[in-house]
Amino acid sequence: MKKYKRISITPEATELVNQLKQEFGELIFHQSGGCCDGSSPMCFQKGDFKIGNSDVLLGEINGCNFYMSADQFEYWKHTHLTLDVTNGRGASFSLEIPYGKRFLIKSRLFTEEEAKNLEEIQQGGY
Repeated sequence: MKKYKRISITPEATELVNQLKQEFGELIFHQSGGCCDGSSPMCFQKGDFKIGNSDVLLGEINGCNFYMSADQFEYWKHTHLTLDVTNGRGASFSLEIPYGKRFLIKSRLFTEEEAKNLEEIQQGGY
């Protein structure tokens, strides 16, 4: 039975992630539940952001783990997320900011078929 992913990535975001990986090495993403830019996906060098026991691993995009706070996941557990990128500087510590870009999330509700056959999430840690 096919398992459906919870997170995907656009070709434009993949290109930027590849640039960041060349400069910084292994990366992770974290989606918090903060306000304003605090609710944007943030890209960090692996090890520079502490993943807590209350974070969940949604999946992997372009070789990078994508985490979300458990509280935020409760709101978004019925949606498929797509990591994208746009021009403009965000107000965060995410690695793409100096490139004049910022990551963003696009979402849609899972279909009934997808909702019944989702990949499992994992709690916290690397």
